[in-house]
Amino acid sequence: NEDGEEEREQWTRGLDFILSLIGYAVGVSNLWRFPYLVLRNGGGAFLIPFFFFLFMCGIPLFYLEVCLGQFSGISSMFVWKVCPLFNGVGFGMVIVSGMACIYYNAVLSWVIYYLVSSFQRQLPWAKCGNWWNTDRCINYRGMEPGKDSTNASLGLNFTYAFNTSTGYIFQNTTNSSLMSSLKASEMGLMHSPSLRGSGLGGEEIKYRSAAEEFWQFNVLRKSSGLEDLGGLQIHTAMCLLAAWVLVCLCLIRGIKSLGCVVYVTVLLPYVLLTIFLVRGLMLPGAMDGIVFYLKPDFSKLTSLSVWVEACVQVFYSLGPAWGGLITMSSFNKFHNQCKRDVLIASLADGLTSFYGGFVIFSVIGFMAKEANMSVTDVATQGPGLALVAYPEAISKLPIPQFWAVLFFLMLLLLGLDSQFGQFETVVAGLMEAYPRQLRSKRIYLTFGLALFSYLVSLPIATEGGIYVFTLLDWFVSAFCVMITSLIECLVIGWIYGVDRFSDDIQMMMGKRPGILMRLCWTVITPSILLCLFIFTCAKYSLPVYDGYVFPMWANGIGFFISIIPLIPIPVGMVIALSKQKGSFFQRLRSSLRPAPTWGPAMKKYSALYSERQRQYESQPHWFIFFFHDVKSRVFGSSRLSRGSGRIRSY
Repeated sequence: NEDGEEEREQWTRGLDFILSLIGYAVGVSNLWRFPYLVLRNGGGAFLIPFFFFLFMCGIPLFYLEVCLGQFSGISSMFVWKVCPLFNGVGFGMVIVSGMACIYYNAVLSWVIYYLVSSFQRQLPWAKCGNWWNTDRCINYRGMEPGKDSTNASLGLNFTYAFNTSTGYIFQNTTNSSLMSSLKASEMGLMHSPSLRGSGLGGEEIKYRSAAEEFWQFNVLRKSSGLEDLGGLQIHTAMCLLAAWVLVCLCLIRGIKSLGCVVYVTVLLPYVLLTIFLVRGLMLPGAMDGIVFYLKPDFSKLTSLSVWVEACVQVFYSLGPAWGGLITMSSFNKFHNQCKRDVLIASLADGLTSFYGGFVIFSVIGFMAKEANMSVTDVATQGPGLALVAYPEAISKLPIPQFWAVLFFLMLLLLGLDSQFGQFETVVAGLMEAYPRQLRSKRIYLTFGLALFSYLVSLPIATEGGIYVFTLLDWFVSAFCVMITSLIECLVIGWIYGVDRFSDDIQMMMGKRPGILMRLCWTVITPSILLCLFIFTCAKYSLPVYDGYVFPMWANGIGFFISIIPLIPIPVGMVIALSKQKGSFFQRLRSSLRPAPTWGPAMKKYSALYSERQRQYESQPHWFIFFFHDVKSRVFGSSRLSRGSGRIRSY
């Protein structure tokens, strides 16, 4: 075009990109994981390691990927022309995003099912007596037993006490034989596998709440294990199809349609969160929950696991190394001030997690007061919070259908935003791989890829689908994301060079990044990631779901799945070396240099960039200049002089 830029679609407004970044980073884990981590790891004291890792690890990686995508105008699959030896990293990013899309939409399908069920006259998880309830179902509202209830035949008189982490209920009862058989460790403690007692005949009884039975026996209708997948569940398959249709409709025109959708999918959840916060604060016991949430316990900071959990939460919440950040930023205008966008999106992610904690724990405090239990015994995380505990609390509010619709609509919007970035990474990568064939057929590609992903994900819609989901969720990003992030820091900070990358950023925004950011890219962030990776490997445990231990063959499949995104890296290295000429070291050196097609997205800067490239190749590595610069500051020796026209790095 007139400015010399490649003809490539761009964000219509800068705000479109900012909202897309926020939507990509803020997801359901901000609500169903972060508040629980705060409570378990020292309350308000947990915010210290959280924000430390946010600024020392999360934001530097976030900023690196956004700058890389904006400078090149290339999606994550081919942006690694910056260092051809690591071309496989881009393919790995697309693979891991595609795999995550397959199982992540299962969460959306469950939310859709709950959302549709919320329009019924009586919330189906509010009481027992439905076709899916067992004779061990306990209904806290007057304790109406299920069909053929053993509870009724035992003549037990119950009062409400609920454990949200397992979904099981402990009830105070007048039956002395039942009370005497319950161990103290089973009375509402968070990690008890179940709450059991013996009836009048001495048989063991296991009780579940109505909300837990709705989740297990209506939504999932789960089988006994992965060995028994069972038949396809039509209701889950239809909801899964609806989730994919929603994703396709929102991305049908790429970033043009996405730029309009995010004004609803990103902003509306904050309105709903605020509504829930106001309503939650009006409930009895709400302040007890918030006090438990915020009360600092600084002694927890001496535990290494607290710092590791804070780092893991930051890392997986912001979503670097999945390819979504590079892809979305590649549609930016070349001179966009992306540093501002990164700070807004990163802080929005962290502060949303913190804000969501008030929403969650106001209700948790209410539930604890109703159950006459401690907040720490009621608090939980994951689907047990979003799909069991919170719906249980909603069913106790006036007009529960209204609150249920708002809650699940909020979860759906939060989930869709995260899915957009992952799915667009795959679509954009394929379009750049085959531009002539696919660029004009985006609609067909989007729907075709969604149909393929839907068919592949159908095993999650079977009776054993929850086990398939757990296996994928456990292994897909277990190792590859951290390894990819380490490679990013290695390539940009050391091989391509933080000095050269800083020049690229100055070309875009007129200012080089500060020394702290460059230090993070080269030393601090990769060191944190390396420690996190080692700790994760040392403490890695095999998946378990609701007491079901996965067989060894399933874990073997899981480990194979975990290395699939890593396979393109060594394969890409072999291909890159084979394309070069000369000895091994000559081939290695050539493959570490940027490809001839690498350069700024705005072509009028190509000549300037080429001139800088020649200067870099004729000079020693940037680290040598950094070493002599530090030496001169400490010992007063003379500094090395760079070539004319170069801007000093440090």
